[in-house]
Amino acid sequence: MKYLYYPGCSLKGSGKAYEESLLAVFRALGVPLAELDDWNCCGATAYMSVEETKSYALAARNLAIAEREGLDVIAPCSACYLVLNKTQHALQENAGIRSRVSGALGAAGLSYQGHVRVRHPLDVLINDIGLDAVKKKIVNPLKGRRFAPYYGCQLVRPYSTFDDPVNPVTMDKLVAAAGAECVEYPLKTRCCGGSLTGTVPEVGQRLSYILIKEAMKRKAEAIVTVCPLCQFNLDGYQDQISSRFSEVRLPIVYFTQVLGLAMGLPSGQLGIHRGIIDAGAVLTAR
Repeated sequence: MKYLYYPGCSLKGSGKAYEESLLAVFRALGVPLAELDDWNCCGATAYMSVEETKSYALAARNLAIAEREGLDVIAPCSACYLVLNKTQHALQENAGIRSRVSGALGAAGLSYQGHVRVRHPLDVLINDIGLDAVKKKIVNPLKGRRFAPYYGCQLVRPYSTFDDPVNPVTMDKLVAAAGAECVEYPLKTRCCGGSLTGTVPEVGQRLSYILIKEAMKRKAEAIVTVCPLCQFNLDGYQDQISSRFSEVRLPIVYFTQVLGLAMGLPSGQLGIHRGIIDAGAVLTAR
């Protein structure tokens, strides 16, 4: 199995721990990822509302480069996954957008025929590598730990087909394979506040507060996420959230960090030290 890896901007910055743990886990599974050559920012969801054609062209450039390699592209960031898939759908379904984007790509010496599959690591781990193969690599199961799996609002809808858009379970299965217990968490696809935490803090932080408070209420020892922005919001603003609303304190970790530690990988390879709220104590068996 071979895949291209599209990190996007976050995994080279605030989400560096996600990149480190993702690459380490896939190496341990015998599936090394090759970073997409000369990739650019996907434009994120914000650019779509500012300049539609240019935002699609920006994302399509990555798809065009990937198409030359003939491999599926893994996009770990939820916003990147959403934008790349949205672009794919727009190019397939809207002749006007397809024509304008093709012109922009042509000016850069590129073309795109629509043959790239944009995948998420959860999809690849469950449906390509397989849960049994993951379980065989578990040597330090996180027995006795209780985690709240949190998918966020951009991954499983509207373009994803690998999981249920209302009650996704792929990450739950992987966390359980790591030996931990998944608490019942009905807010698993609710928005964390997104960019509102920076533009309208009282609104964005309230959304984050609701998520953390509910996980604490259900006796979760950490929230496990798949999204670098969700991790940043939920982890980085807890002091401000506590001052604005009521006291919250909960580690926010990536599912790849959970898997990596259960596989016996060194914490230094998984970016455990990068979290604001210390997660070391809850990422070991009781």
